[in-house]
Amino acid sequence: MSAALRIESRGAVHALTLARPEKMNALSAELVEALIAAMDDAAAQGAQVIVLRGEGRNFSAGFDFGDWESQSEGDLLLRFVRIETLLQRVAASPCLTVGLAHGRNFGAGVDLFGACKWRVSAPDASFRMPGLKFGLVLGTRRFGALVGADRARAILEQASTFSADEALRDGFASRLAAQDEWPEVEREAEDTAKALTAASRTQLYAALSAEQPDTDLARLVRSAAEPGLKARLAAYLQAR
Repeated sequence: MSAALRIESRGAVHALTLARPEKMNALSAELVEALIAAMDDAAAQGAQVIVLRGEGRNFSAGFDFGDWESQSEGDLLLRFVRIETLLQRVAASPCLTVGLAHGRNFGAGVDLFGACKWRVSAPDASFRMPGLKFGLVLGTRRFGALVGADRARAILEQASTFSADEALRDGFASRLAAQDEWPEVEREAEDTAKALTAASRTQLYAALSAEQPDTDLARLVRSAAEPGLKARLAAYLQAR
């Protein structure tokens, strides 16, 4: 079990808490692998609801750039692929996935929230996806499916920050709820999940899914495999 992820099982509800508050819950390789394993384990154990949230002042700051300079471009590419793998696990889960976001959230952390079926934002939350600033296509199609192509283009071209109110208006957030309301949100999610059998819920989610896993992975790999990934990262980090 990773110290970067806290897992709580409460009957049908499995709560996964990103537990790197000192790093704004940035997605290290360790945390990504722990989340993938936890998603698989929850489904295997018969969970009906999986809740994802962050400890401390935000949900997630996205990709952890802490040691990027010591890694090869191949290593970085693999890390991005594993994040895409995580997003696909969340999006295709047979469980009702509930993302709870607060504070300032960036990049792959925003994508992780966006992969959930219920996307509940605290009123103070903000979101920014700067990946295209260093040429990375990650979560782009899924974001466009939620908010519409025109709105997605406008946000992603400028890597604009958008508020919780804007996220709700655009359909990126399902609802707004203050953090002290989140226990009630979890209870509602459990009641909703229990309204169907596991088999019926799985069939429903599959029938409604707009996921394109092979296409999304191919687009990510093509974007990250362009020569000069580390140079693009260096330029982005210097300019931000």
